[in-house]
Amino acid sequence: MRLTILGGGGFRTPLVYGALLTDHHERRVDEVRLHDVDGSRLEAIGRVLAQMGAGQDDAPTVLTTTDLDEALEGADFVFSAIRVGGLEGRTADERVALDLGVLGQETTGPGGLSFGLRTLPVARHVAERVRAVAPGAWVINFTNPAGMVTEAMQQVLGDRVVGICDSPIALARRAAVTLGLDPAGTRVDYVGLNHLGWLRGLHSGGRDVLPDLLADDRMLGSMEEAHLFGPEWLRTLGAIPNEYLYYYYFTRDAVASIRSADQTRGEYLLAQQRGFYEALARAGDDPYGEWDRVRRERNATYMQEARDEGQERGEDDVQGGGYEGVALAIMAAIARGEATSLILNVRSAGAVPGVPEDAVVEVPCTVDGDGPRPLAVSPLTTHQLGLVLQVKAVERLTISASATGDEREAVEAFALHPLVDSVTVARDLLRGYRARIPAVDAVFTRRD
Repeated sequence: MRLTILGGGGFRTPLVYGALLTDHHERRVDEVRLHDVDGSRLEAIGRVLAQMGAGQDDAPTVLTTTDLDEALEGADFVFSAIRVGGLEGRTADERVALDLGVLGQETTGPGGLSFGLRTLPVARHVAERVRAVAPGAWVINFTNPAGMVTEAMQQVLGDRVVGICDSPIALARRAAVTLGLDPAGTRVDYVGLNHLGWLRGLHSGGRDVLPDLLADDRMLGSMEEAHLFGPEWLRTLGAIPNEYLYYYYFTRDAVASIRSADQTRGEYLLAQQRGFYEALARAGDDPYGEWDRVRRERNATYMQEARDEGQERGEDDVQGGGYEGVALAIMAAIARGEATSLILNVRSAGAVPGVPEDAVVEVPCTVDGDGPRPLAVSPLTTHQLGLVLQVKAVERLTISASATGDEREAVEAFALHPLVDSVTVARDLLRGYRARIPAVDAVFTRRD
């Protein structure tokens, strides 16, 4: 099989290739094509992958190209992991919002809408080229904001686009392991949107064991989510939220913490990755070692603003990968027709009561040779449904604005987001993003 990775010069590409090297199924990937608009990064990551595959006779062949059609042609699966505007764009996403006193974060809040505005036109173009040169391919979307991008690409390719995120699967796994259970033997009740969902139940032995976890101080206190939200808030909700809901439930705390730091997460990663790619050029015979060192450092500082000073991320979370395993599990299920269960971003198709059937949601799915099918879930609570519908409306306005260049729709999207507190601020956000990020400004100045 041929796998194409868009954004192949990105830092996380070796995670996917490493997972392929340990995949010994009969129908395995024998060729990987990496595409990126930055040839120097492609070359650097190619060196890391070459070291990883050295000495393995069956390691997938790696080809690199900056030509999109060449990368896509004949692909069986396409992983889309692009970052339009680079990390420089991310730092602007954060700072424009923070300067206006609202949350500045990569995918949540106004920063996520800015990221979406500049990414969606490129994602649609990718979908159109897949339809033209690889119509039989399945597209597995990693690109953030994942739910929004997946929904826009589905407008071109239909259900052959699947969005993935490792957060909900990792949450369910942590809960099961904390209870001393084998995650494979549990049934998960999780529902929401990408970066906005709740683990509402964990079924084992014919009953829901999540209340046992919520009631146990020792077990609950050992989980990362208890450090983020506090045990009492989890018990109040009667569920365990996705970690990104910290920005909704503790908005002022998050904004204050980010603003008090010397640099935002994006600024930290920008400096780190500039240093990484420079160091990689000097890494001699051990480019993989340099990559792995930076990976561990990067993981350890994830969502630092949500932890108390001096509090470190759990070692299991630092070591764990995630999204690459989810992607390969989808590939294996489709290629071999062996059913598996995963939490994915797919059309609701009636699975989530109260949510439009064509809206992309994040829910448990069965995946086999025909692709993923969402499993019906019990109704959301009033609070959950209200938040999901409001954010979904914002996502859809952003998708439309990115396609039409309609500034009014973009302002409406910013203004209606739960984390933006004024229409005036919404207008200032759009002005600020247009001034700071050329790819956002281009959405409203281009003429077809």
